[in-house]
Amino acid sequence: MIALAAGEIQNPRRTIPRVARMIFYRLVGFYIIGALCVGIICSSRDKRLVSAIADGSSGAAASPWVIGIQNLGIRFLPHFINALILVSGLSCGNAYLFAASRTLYDLARDHQAPKFLMKCTKTGVPIYSTAVVSLISCVTFLVASNSAIEVFFWFVDLTTTAFIASYCFMLLAYIGFYRARKAQGLTDESLSYVAPYTPYTPIMSLTLGCTAIFFVGFDVFSPLSVRGFVTSYFAVAFTAVMYLVGKIKYWREGKGIINPKDADLITGKAEIDEECRRWEEGGIEEVEKARLAEMTWARRAWERMW
Repeated sequence: MIALAAGEIQNPRRTIPRVARMIFYRLVGFYIIGALCVGIICSSRDKRLVSAIADGSSGAAASPWVIGIQNLGIRFLPHFINALILVSGLSCGNAYLFAASRTLYDLARDHQAPKFLMKCTKTGVPIYSTAVVSLISCVTFLVASNSAIEVFFWFVDLTTTAFIASYCFMLLAYIGFYRARKAQGLTDESLSYVAPYTPYTPIMSLTLGCTAIFFVGFDVFSPLSVRGFVTSYFAVAFTAVMYLVGKIKYWREGKGIINPKDADLITGKAEIDEECRRWEEGGIEEVEKARLAEMTWARRAWERMW
């Protein structure tokens, strides 16, 4: 998401490191601390939670957050949590609408999707790519029909596995970039931002991602469900086939396997250098230092954290 947004933000060499830190702290807050809190206020053996899961209840009825808050006796808070979940869903949908439309636009630029998807508005929004992705998102209306909701859950299973597989390929690309950078003598100091503990963190994340893909459909084996197996693991086979097709295509073009020493890490850098030079010469660093100097030490520490 950060990489996709990098092409549309101001002063990316300063903004991207800040956004990366912000996302890290938010993930820690929402997922790690959130999981700890929900484990404290709602037991995994709670009768209402177990009953809701067994009955296949959806929404707030099966939410450990809502059940835990009800256990605490706070009456208005479950409604507040439901509102937060709705807003979070809208935010998530907006983020992935942006990501999918920009990915489709880039595919069109690389001649891997129809050319009309490259059409942009005067402000740079890929209008046709956004429209296509918006139409695909209408699949969510399948939940309005009891007869079609099972088909919707098939789509959920398919996209979940494909989503994890996409991140695994991103990690592979990052590891390849790291190898090329080391082979060509580019140090960490030459970059504006380097992921902490590289290359160990991407390797660990790749291992966890592959493990998650392997176990994503563990419940379809007992009892064995052929339909569940297909929906859970079809994306893995499809991704592998598309990868092989792409490799064969690039192999015929003489780009099958590229030595890290020969990888192109320079194309496009001159344009980024020129753009960032305009920001740096505009005195943005001095303005930022002056802004921080006017703050209290606590506010300044908060700003630097985010």
